[in-house]
Amino acid sequence: MAGNDKRDMVHQSAILVETIKKEQRHMKLHTEFGINPYRKLHFLPDKPLCRKPPEVLTDNTDYMEAFHKARQVPTKKYSMPQTESQEIGWWSAPLVPSKRDDRRFNFNRVGTDITKHKESALRSSN
Repeated sequence: MAGNDKRDMVHQSAILVETIKKEQRHMKLHTEFGINPYRKLHFLPDKPLCRKPPEVLTDNTDYMEAFHKARQVPTKKYSMPQTESQEIGWWSAPLVPSKRDDRRFNFNRVGTDITKHKESALRSSN
């Protein structure tokens, strides 16, 4: 048993080669960059006394379009609701146009005998 525990350079090299091949089989190279729409992006300015020259940024239109799309309201991003919970309130336009003189929808304050009596009682107590 003591002889099996010792490994010479050939065995160690074979184990290393096998490990590297196994790692390369499961490795993926990602060349496309995408923005996570569920994470807020915060840009912080440099310190006020920083003497570093400002970087010249090139316009990356794909990045800017993806950034602006991620910041939009869901009704502007998608034409239809994506989940069951988005279905409630998706179409928020009123079904009936509102009119101030329509008594079905406007419950204005109306004075009756009981309310006038209560108001006068409250005024006299103060």
